[in-house]
Amino acid sequence: MAGAPGEGPAVAAVLEVVADITGLFAINGGTACGVFRKDCLDLVRRIALLKHFVEEIRDSGSFHEFTSGSSSSSSNSCSGGWWSDLVVALQAAKRLLSVAGCFTSTNPTDGAAKKISFQFQCVTWKLVKALGNVPYDRFDISEEVQEQVALVRAQLRRAAERYGSVNSRKLSHALSLPLDKDAKPDHVPESIDSKGQSADQMMNKLERSRSSSESSEISPSSNVDSEGEDNSPSKSMDEMKKPDALVIPDDFLCPISLELMRDPVIVATGHTYERSYIQRWIDCSNVTCPKTQQKLQHLTLTPNYVLRSLITQWCAKRNIEQPTGLANGKLKKGDGSFRDVSGDVAAIEALVRKLSSRSVEERRAAVAEIRCLSKRSTDNRILIAEAGAIPMLVNLLTIDDAITQEHAVTSILNLSIYENNKGFIMLAGAIPSIVQVLRAGSMEARENAAATLFSLSLLDENKIIIGASGAIPALVELLQNGSSRGKKDAATALFNLCIYLGNKGRAVRAGIISALLKMLTDSRNCMVDEALTILSVLASNQEAKAAIVKASTIPVMIDLLRTGLPRNKENAAAILLSLCKRDTENLACISRLGAVIPLSELAKSGTERAKRKATSLLELLRKLQQL
Repeated sequence: MAGAPGEGPAVAAVLEVVADITGLFAINGGTACGVFRKDCLDLVRRIALLKHFVEEIRDSGSFHEFTSGSSSSSSNSCSGGWWSDLVVALQAAKRLLSVAGCFTSTNPTDGAAKKISFQFQCVTWKLVKALGNVPYDRFDISEEVQEQVALVRAQLRRAAERYGSVNSRKLSHALSLPLDKDAKPDHVPESIDSKGQSADQMMNKLERSRSSSESSEISPSSNVDSEGEDNSPSKSMDEMKKPDALVIPDDFLCPISLELMRDPVIVATGHTYERSYIQRWIDCSNVTCPKTQQKLQHLTLTPNYVLRSLITQWCAKRNIEQPTGLANGKLKKGDGSFRDVSGDVAAIEALVRKLSSRSVEERRAAVAEIRCLSKRSTDNRILIAEAGAIPMLVNLLTIDDAITQEHAVTSILNLSIYENNKGFIMLAGAIPSIVQVLRAGSMEARENAAATLFSLSLLDENKIIIGASGAIPALVELLQNGSSRGKKDAATALFNLCIYLGNKGRAVRAGIISALLKMLTDSRNCMVDEALTILSVLASNQEAKAAIVKASTIPVMIDLLRTGLPRNKENAAAILLSLCKRDTENLACISRLGAVIPLSELAKSGTERAKRKATSLLELLRKLQQL
């Protein structure tokens, strides 16, 4: 496959490998378990995001010509090199995941565990290297996909730095080593390499490379002598990765996620699941028990307080800190001390149970109280989420009662302020329902829905999900026709979403440019800062650039250079620079409109950023006059 990177079958084979990898863990984390579960799921999630990238490579008419047309060493390193690196890394990832996904050894010094850990290190570094050398300018790769690849590479780089650096020679050798997927995971046989060393002996040597400096790229190690031995200081693999040696009782694990349960609930068949996972199962229109496939006679989820207490005691006895810091009715505070919240827990759990009441009044009163509690403190946000309120609040977003809907979306907004809750909200599938409120709810509900999307979009991966959900057109509509507060909430959310390149085109197609221009020319000048900030983010996008020019925004920018506040002048200069780079027509336009004088003044007396932008524009104008 790697031998003919430009041919269709080779690209198709890579797509097949990506599909195979994704398929290994397709259903709620799939079969991944054991000490490497998180490594597996993180790697699968990142590789799955590369599917569209490989598809666009396949569809590129210039791919075969580029990868096979040049024989120079520089071309080879820029073309076949990155492709073969990608192929090798993906093939190695597939082999690795098939073994690591069910590896359950509890011995942290196990040679096989060390080998698997080192393979994760090598695969991650190889992917970082391959994705860093993609020649985008030679292919017809969309900006959205380029941004997605950049996001994946950034995540891989962070993971690679946590694993540690590794030199190129050892990386290439390690990726070629076999992993015996047919062996029982607890007893992976030692493989013998070409020098007669066992895998365990080899790993004792290789593990020392993990103590080298955490460089951001793979490079030949300066600590390798002429014999190829590593002379870097020794650091045990146990320190770099400490697989959990504890065996978690099966009854404490959710049958769906295979993770330690935090909020166990009982379904109609008597089986217990983690609330968030079984709620998601039910929300997907499933009416059977995942474990037995029996039809559920009802969909009520009953808290399993006995099991929850046992899990809490088990964690406390083994000094295992629960994610929220809640244990035995005590909440861990920021200074490490504990606060007794057993009374609060009981009251909140009673409120949460009322969220599923058939009485509209009781439900409305409960969600109104949760809204108030979630506003007051971080502790309350932790306890409310811990009580399983989030999936129930998401369900309330789609009911006909406008007051309940308003309280529910505001409660979710308040809960999202606590960082850990963002993941629970996304896991509960909240985005489509929040967007529905944004489109058709009361004005206050729409405002708070926009603010919720902003809060959730603070996590980079959520920007992609929210952008693809249809939220951007609804936010643009609120920006145009909402209340003053609604417009500000929409502007804040749109700015944050448009940091992701793929969302810029969506915003332009939703009509954001005309909305921003209206804000700029509003005589009240109440949202000029917001409009300019969003335009400065959009202006680097070709589709947005064309729309900005077509909307006759350039004269408005030049007026702001003359009369705007210092920050407005700064953003106006930044926008004009983006519009005029590599565009002599726009450059000639600002020259005709008299931009030289205000730019010259800004280059002398503006903010530091404004000076840089104005100076760059003046230099472009000077070069234009010399043509």
